[in-house]
Amino acid sequence: MNKIKSFTVNHTTLIPGIYESRVDSYNDTRITTLDIRLKRPNIEPVLYTAEIHTMEHLGATYLRNHAIFKDRIVYFGPMGCRTGFYLLVEGDHHREALYNLIVETFQFIRDFEGEIPGNTAIECGNYLDHNLTLAKQASSEYIDLLRKNERKSLNYPD
Repeated sequence: MNKIKSFTVNHTTLIPGIYESRVDSYNDTRITTLDIRLKRPNIEPVLYTAEIHTMEHLGATYLRNHAIFKDRIVYFGPMGCRTGFYLLVEGDHHREALYNLIVETFQFIRDFEGEIPGNTAIECGNYLDHNLTLAKQASSEYIDLLRKNERKSLNYPD
């Protein structure tokens, strides 16, 4: 079998940022997959399940209600390695627009107050496993990192 593209990325040199993982075509539709990397793989501690779960609920809620992108969001969810998220967006979009969308999403998580959307036994398969405080902290750190590095290329490092 051929390796999938994400397994060909050198995770020993990968730093937090936003990367275009792949662009696929299905019939006449293009799907862009973004690698939203919050933690340095195999070096930094991974995200706790409760914080990543909360970030997934809040991020998906924000993205699927976004004024421009709501009808183009295919998927937002955590990576199995718990170092970040994947975002799949329908269509071809200017990289700056996707970068700004990610920043806005994590600002929403950082600033969120109130009850976590979809956080009841009826709505969620693990509703007791959430941590809003850690989700907000991780989002704040990620926004600071993006602003500091200003890495808007969305290209994986060589």
